[in-house]
Amino acid sequence: MNRRTLLCGLAALSVAGCATSTGKKIPGPGSAKSGDRLAGLADVPVGGGVLVDTPGNGQLLLTQPTAGVVKAFNPACPHQGTTVNPPTAGEITCPTHKSGFDPATGAVRTGPAPKGLTEIAVTVTQKDVLLA
Repeated sequence: MNRRTLLCGLAALSVAGCATSTGKKIPGPGSAKSGDRLAGLADVPVGGGVLVDTPGNGQLLLTQPTAGVVKAFNPACPHQGTTVNPPTAGEITCPTHKSGFDPATGAVRTGPAPKGLTEIAVTVTQKDVLLA
């Protein structure tokens, strides 16, 4: 191993350590498992949504387009990875370049995002939203 390889490896470990030590959540389910509770059903507003931290250091966007129907999406905008905002006025919006997404399907409505948000499967009980 040469000096450059060693230094690059140490730098990568240092950056990785900083990312995990800051407590920053990873877009998507992280290491959450099927059956993990994501939120109470009452915590997800009908016609709106909320960003939730998963038990596995991840973060998801939960929406409830109609009463009792909850959708989950990876909140990273497909354009540049910025965390999108929960829906307001019937649209999920990326704060960086204003891409708009459908809160019921995650489909892109306005660019520059090249595609919609990635849907994550969830199940809904009478009281809770669980990772499927």
